[in-house]
Amino acid sequence: MTAFVPGSAAQPTSEVELTISCRGLEGKDVLSKSDPMCVTYIQPFGDTHWVEYHRTETILNSHDPDFASKVLLSYRFEEQQPLKFELYDVDSESPRLEDHDFLGFVTCNLGQIISNGKVKLQLLQKGYDRVHASQKSYILIAAEELATLKDEVYLQFSGYNLDKKDWFGKSDPFLEIHKSLESGDYSLVHKTEVIKCTLNPKWQRFSLPVRTLCNGDYHRNLKFVCYDWNASGSHSLIGEFYATLQQLSEGPSSKTRFKCIHPEKRLKKNYSGSGEIALDFFQVKKIHSFMDYVRGGTQLHCTIAIDFTGSNGNPAHPSSLHYVCDGFANCYEQAISSVVSIIQDYDSDKMFPVLGFGARLPPHGVVSHEFFVNMHPSNPYCEGVNGVLQAYKNCIRQVQLYGPTNFSPVINHVAKFAQQHSDGSSYFILLILTDGVITDMPQTTEAIVNASGLPMSIIIVGVGNADFSAMETLDADTVGLKANGVKALRDIVQFVPFNKFVNTGDPRTARIRLAKEVLAEVPGQFISFMKANKIEPKPPLSTISFLPPDPEQLNTTH
Repeated sequence: MTAFVPGSAAQPTSEVELTISCRGLEGKDVLSKSDPMCVTYIQPFGDTHWVEYHRTETILNSHDPDFASKVLLSYRFEEQQPLKFELYDVDSESPRLEDHDFLGFVTCNLGQIISNGKVKLQLLQKGYDRVHASQKSYILIAAEELATLKDEVYLQFSGYNLDKKDWFGKSDPFLEIHKSLESGDYSLVHKTEVIKCTLNPKWQRFSLPVRTLCNGDYHRNLKFVCYDWNASGSHSLIGEFYATLQQLSEGPSSKTRFKCIHPEKRLKKNYSGSGEIALDFFQVKKIHSFMDYVRGGTQLHCTIAIDFTGSNGNPAHPSSLHYVCDGFANCYEQAISSVVSIIQDYDSDKMFPVLGFGARLPPHGVVSHEFFVNMHPSNPYCEGVNGVLQAYKNCIRQVQLYGPTNFSPVINHVAKFAQQHSDGSSYFILLILTDGVITDMPQTTEAIVNASGLPMSIIIVGVGNADFSAMETLDADTVGLKANGVKALRDIVQFVPFNKFVNTGDPRTARIRLAKEVLAEVPGQFISFMKANKIEPKPPLSTISFLPPDPEQLNTTH
């Protein structure tokens, strides 16, 4: 619910969580079941086109998936809020949806889900210029309003003497946690990793927001289900038990050691259970927000990197993305004005280092992949949006667009500064404006993986109409980045195609949508660094400052 501010206006809103399941999905693979993923789309206020909002995890070998990944939305009572859900059979690690088999879609309004609590919709198919319903495929969507709660619970479990389910080995156990809903149904909220060939597994420690686990109700029933994993996707039930967060909070102790009971075996004579599950660790911590750290003095520093490669076109021609003319703003100028004006609200001193790459520099035409756009020999800083624009325009007239397009030098440049501030006092944002062509993909991937443990985020804004598939790969929302066999510690890249927000109706709406997309992942990336390094926010500064809006709440405005 929005805060009460006398003399102002606000919309009645609440945050809701959608749980998605499917039943009877059609198989697209010949020798196995489908590997489904659900993609949620919204229609932003004032727009009529669909914008991707969320992707679930992929469930392997299942025609009846229960997705653990939840869709969090702000429910605005006075709006229709159309939603679309698309199902895909994931065939590869590609982030491009067109590379996967389409299984069907449904559309509805958020209000319909809220008013019913849970809806069952027949999956629709597109074909022969018409839409027709699948005979057996359904999607189930349940909604629950979330409590305003900033606590996180850390849990760890072990199994003892679990039933042996495999003929030629032991079991491959994993644990699922389901929360009870007001409807009486249970909703999957977490699934542990599979531990192979053991009857005494010790699963890794994990954390969940308390509101996700039980909506802040410590007495709400939780169902714990233990399975033996099978490659076919038809996992064998070992047993289950029930507990509440209140019970778990009394452990680890003898009170938090639970008998694992198979429902079909419990009536059999001499059946005493299928093993035990014990709680090994329990801790509740307050979740700190992005703004808690900013209010506590964490400094944000934004560096801008501009693509001056020849693929942008000759700047003397109007067709070029870098064409500069009085009274006309090219794509780069529009992107700088829009994005930097957003970022500067969160930058501590509004002084931006502006780097260029891919140009030949005066006086001898030497190619550089890391130069100061203001052409100063030692000081790269430009003041505010106007300073960045002025430096950019002057630079275009002095350099020759060339190539190749190498991202890694500017990423490594910012990473060097981030390495020196791992104590939480500073956080670095690199904003790269590019036409999308990239020639050092392996080096860029390695630079991002190396920087993934640093206090740093990278926002890539795609300018123009080029193929941005390489940028989507770097974004790594679906498939994590890897370099030389090493996985990225965090997802630190956000890709935003600028053209998606140009000429889309009301300029104000377009700007707000752009603000949301540009800042969408930065708070989460920021918090993930602080959590990984166990850095707590400092107490709020005593000085009075006018802070910008919390980017975590930008999606509640329009």
